[in-house]
Amino acid sequence: MVARTSALHLVTIAAAGGAVGWLLEVLLTASGNPIVLPSIALAVSLFLIAVIVVVLAVPIYRSSRGLRKERVNPFFALRVVVLAKASSFAGALLGGATLAIAFYLLSRTITPSSGTVATSFVVSGGAVVLLIAGLVAERLCTIPPDDDDPSSQRPMDPQGAA
Repeated sequence: MVARTSALHLVTIAAAGGAVGWLLEVLLTASGNPIVLPSIALAVSLFLIAVIVVVLAVPIYRSSRGLRKERVNPFFALRVVVLAKASSFAGALLGGATLAIAFYLLSRTITPSSGTVATSFVVSGGAVVLLIAGLVAERLCTIPPDDDDPSSQRPMDPQGAA
């Protein structure tokens, strides 16, 4: 069973991504090399991946809720859950890194072009969309408790009424 993604993990990963993004920019600047600037193509790619992750999770949701006649292959369902978890982790990591890049650019004495900073914010928005899509897909892949499972039933009162 795959455990749900916790907010603490996502915040930690985003903070680590931010620290690495900031440190990378500082080291590149100090060594006289060009800094890393995210591209709009990355934002578009992150958005498309987010859409694909959610689309892959919808048949699992429909099958687990009885809205679809065919059963879903359990291996496919597990792969989609792992993809959703990886998407939320990647979204947190890239979101933290690109926000750090944007704030690094804003902290410089020589102000970069507004398009460069805006692109960094757009890419971080795409990363946040990927993070949210991963969490939504993970939620869609959750199977409701069985009626036969004794741990999911409410305890009965002494008179036998539920």
